[in-house]
Amino acid sequence: MGFSKSLSGIVSLLSISSLINTIPVSASAGYTLPAQLLNVNYLLNSVSQQVQSGASTLGTDLAPVYQQFLNTSGTPLPQGFPWGTKTVNNTNPYTNPPNTGVTRSYTFTISNVTLSPDGVPKPMLLVNGQFPGPTIEANWGDEIQVTVTNNLATEGTSLHWHGFLQQGTPYEDGVPGVNQCPIAPGKSFTYKFQATLYGSSWYHSHYSAQYSAGTFGPIIVHGPNDVGYDVDLGPVLLTDWYHGEYFSLVEELMAKNVNETVPPFSDNNLINGKMNYDCSLTTGPCTPNAGISKFYFQTGKTHRLRLINAGTQGTQQFTIDGHTMTVIANDFVPVTPYSPQVITLGVGQRSDILVKATGQANGAYWMRSTIGRDPSCGDNQGVNEAVAAIYYPSANKTAVPTTSSTVTLPTFCSNDALTSTVPLYPIAAQEPTNTTDLTISAQINGSSVTLWYVNNSTFRDDYNDPVLLEAKLGNLTFAPERNVYNFGENKSVRFVVYNTFAFTSHPMHMHGHNFYVLATGYGTWNGVVTNQNNPQRRDTQLLPPAQLDGTPAYIVVQFDLDNPGVWPFHCHIAWHISAGLYINIIERPADINETNIPSVMAQTCRDWSAFTGTHIPDQIDSGL
Repeated sequence: MGFSKSLSGIVSLLSISSLINTIPVSASAGYTLPAQLLNVNYLLNSVSQQVQSGASTLGTDLAPVYQQFLNTSGTPLPQGFPWGTKTVNNTNPYTNPPNTGVTRSYTFTISNVTLSPDGVPKPMLLVNGQFPGPTIEANWGDEIQVTVTNNLATEGTSLHWHGFLQQGTPYEDGVPGVNQCPIAPGKSFTYKFQATLYGSSWYHSHYSAQYSAGTFGPIIVHGPNDVGYDVDLGPVLLTDWYHGEYFSLVEELMAKNVNETVPPFSDNNLINGKMNYDCSLTTGPCTPNAGISKFYFQTGKTHRLRLINAGTQGTQQFTIDGHTMTVIANDFVPVTPYSPQVITLGVGQRSDILVKATGQANGAYWMRSTIGRDPSCGDNQGVNEAVAAIYYPSANKTAVPTTSSTVTLPTFCSNDALTSTVPLYPIAAQEPTNTTDLTISAQINGSSVTLWYVNNSTFRDDYNDPVLLEAKLGNLTFAPERNVYNFGENKSVRFVVYNTFAFTSHPMHMHGHNFYVLATGYGTWNGVVTNQNNPQRRDTQLLPPAQLDGTPAYIVVQFDLDNPGVWPFHCHIAWHISAGLYINIIERPADINETNIPSVMAQTCRDWSAFTGTHIPDQIDSGL
């Protein structure tokens, strides 16, 4: 499983790029780290809230503090809670989630907007003109309904509800060419699905790399407070940031290798859509001291922070100066609490953490999130450490924190040990009825473009022909580039996923399931399973890079086929899925054939077909 000889040029090239990526970034003349402040000793925004973030209040004095659950007037609360007596200990969420009968409705419009999240103006694709997009909030067991209108003139779009299982509603997953056709310009589509899991997640466009232009926002699903906390401060979105327009970056990614191009490097790193930038690093318009996010602690109270890596490529390493962090959930899975020094999140991963406010009553502390310089962490050419300020009640709310981190960040980015992450609701991994090896490689195709391959096949989408709708009709034969794996009526499938490439990790994400993570390592998997009676479950897991001598890295994941549908399994780095690192899983096709798919799905395809009859989509990447 070593490198292909045809990749010697890529290996040489990325060896050089990885060296560039390890060059430390120091402060330019006049700038002060870590907040990239230019000639000031206070934290006041030089860019207005409207120009920096639109209508978003995340990271500002107006950011909400969330209640334990939404208490809709007149809605019954069985045993005092919307979900009644169900808890993490007595309820299997995959087979017996609550059903509150309540629908939470939202109206979204996706449009072109220019904002300056870090002081550098950027053309963006935004939900309701704000960055990050509006927060969706629901209770465990609620139905979520979102009407999405596409106001983009020349592009389709869709929204995917990351981590939601879509049990019984596989057509609502929001992946164009897989579950639906894209929403055509000027058209609307209404998604309806149930929150069968609780915790923290996000939504994002799944059309090309649109979400790298800002088409995303957080989701909070309130559930039982089993571990005990006092204050819910809500989402903390961690986002690597590119100053280039997203389609130009995709063009750069998909360019021929004649000039030895490399995947785009991020310019900055944001917390809740904000950060300052060192304007000496750009020749374009740039306003220094644009503004950073701020959070407010209550002395002695325990605070819940919902960490979400909503980035494009970079793995985030999160810390808070002078405070202990306790993880209570990974993705949508509550876990036995544990306290790592660093929270490491690949793209798409989430961790809910508790932080007790043990600092000084007049204290100000740095919150930090860093994209490491090792290739396993991502590619960044500018500001790689995002910061936010945490203020205690008696602190000067414009003071620059003077705290330092006592934590040494690991050079290599990897998820916490599988022995540390133990689900609170135990489920054993059964012996699989199918085991499939998936080998990931980078190869240069006949057009001299570097693409990603799974088992020597790279993916390309067909927006006009969703796989799910074909499977509903009984058509189960697809072109090779659709990368369709039909597992029929199998009960449980195990993937042994190998990474043969030494210069990047892959945050592997599966739709429709929380998979069991059974093993991770190097070489050929030896069959040993970690904690088989209750292995880690989540929807995204980091697959490490291969070793430099060509020894592949692997993860072993397994999922129960209890959710008929067509489910993507892909790397969540936007550039990697654009370049083909993706497969489709057909699960229980006989049951798909019996699924009552709403007629509006076909109408969406007719609308898309009408649009493409006069406008040819510029699909230069895989399409997803």
